[in-house]
Amino acid sequence: MPSPRAAIILAAGQGTRMQSRLPKVLHKVGGRALLDWAIAAAAALDCARTIVVSSPAAPEVGAHGEQRLGAGAVALQHEAKGTGHAVLAAKAALDGFDGDVVILYGDTPLIRPQTVEAMFAMRAAQGGLVVLGFEAADPTGYGRLVMGDDDSLLRIVEHRDADAAERAIGLCNSGVFVAERATLFNLLSMVRNDNAKGEYYLTDIVALGRSAGIKTHVVVGAESEMLGVNARSELAEAEAAFQARARAAALDAGVTMLAPETVYFSFDTNIGADAVIEPNVFFGPGVSIGSGAHIKAFSHLEGCAIGEACAIGPFARLRPGAKLERKVKIGNFVEIKNATFGEGAQASHLTYVGDADIGARANLGAGTITCNYDGFDKHRTVIGEGAFIGSDTALVAPVRVGAGAYTGSGSVITKDVAPDALSVARGRQRDIDGWAKAFRARKLAEREKKS
Repeated sequence: MPSPRAAIILAAGQGTRMQSRLPKVLHKVGGRALLDWAIAAAAALDCARTIVVSSPAAPEVGAHGEQRLGAGAVALQHEAKGTGHAVLAAKAALDGFDGDVVILYGDTPLIRPQTVEAMFAMRAAQGGLVVLGFEAADPTGYGRLVMGDDDSLLRIVEHRDADAAERAIGLCNSGVFVAERATLFNLLSMVRNDNAKGEYYLTDIVALGRSAGIKTHVVVGAESEMLGVNARSELAEAEAAFQARARAAALDAGVTMLAPETVYFSFDTNIGADAVIEPNVFFGPGVSIGSGAHIKAFSHLEGCAIGEACAIGPFARLRPGAKLERKVKIGNFVEIKNATFGEGAQASHLTYVGDADIGARANLGAGTITCNYDGFDKHRTVIGEGAFIGSDTALVAPVRVGAGAYTGSGSVITKDVAPDALSVARGRQRDIDGWAKAFRARKLAEREKKS
């Protein structure tokens, strides 16, 4: 049977280079907080326990960790004394746990669960410790992995402590470790801080383990997964790397994108095969798109579900709670919020629909507005199947328009409309013959008198 798994996520860094009041690990990539990427990876790896190590100086991080993982899932590192010291802060939280532990980082969002899974597999096959390495195009600043003749790791040397020969090594340390819990904390108890920074390095457990007859093995991952975020520029790099990964995955899944580099995804965007995405489309969190849908240029979608063969945009905005069944058409300059559209319903242009249920095949004319908010409460509008809402209709909720009913253009509908009825709610038109001619003559005479 495989060993139980736990994760320790180091998230106590101050992130001063971010120049932000928001703690570094709560900044977002792909619509998800950096810390949540690590939490999601731990969940994908079936970790039975996940502990976030945070700093008392950033209570927002601890609160976020507890909100995501529950009480007891946050450990505090009261002093910043290095990565080894940070991992030791989680020791009490893992008392009684018997299994393997992976050490992850709250500011490294792009490491794939599959890569860490390979580390667990290596430990199951070889025992000992496992570290995640990568070949760096420019290894400056990274710890170097010094390998032995038996392909096990001899030691990790931090850049500032490395000599010329060690700095020439291209295989670098990601900081991600997998180890058996008791072994991990036993080795950490022996780590000293006699180094250039005066810190307790997690990496020292490699040499200490070797002295105790415990080998360390290396799994090599892609450098693109190891990007850590310490500054806004690196946050932008991580976002760009995520977007490139998400675009490639969508294309591989059968999605057509006319200009992929202009389409922006979130971490959970789900698009069916044969969907077409035009340029300059933004997907916020919580969007699902059915197969064959067509999302036209400059549309903004978040928290919505779009059915098969729908047509959206251009310049459409779908907000949280929008749910569209098959073959719905939402046209240019239409905003939908917390509303459902039945199959074949359409709002082709210049329309706001909030807190509403639109029946199948209903048609909303240009300028239709659901007046859903009275300054205190939201109210719902219900439009029946096959109803036709005339242009420039204001529907003052709560109100119902029955199946097959019509509303006259320019109407303000304040009462329920019966099925198959026509409702017209506007002032009667009155023509005054000759009024315009007399008006123009008077105004021209006034202007001439002034001049």
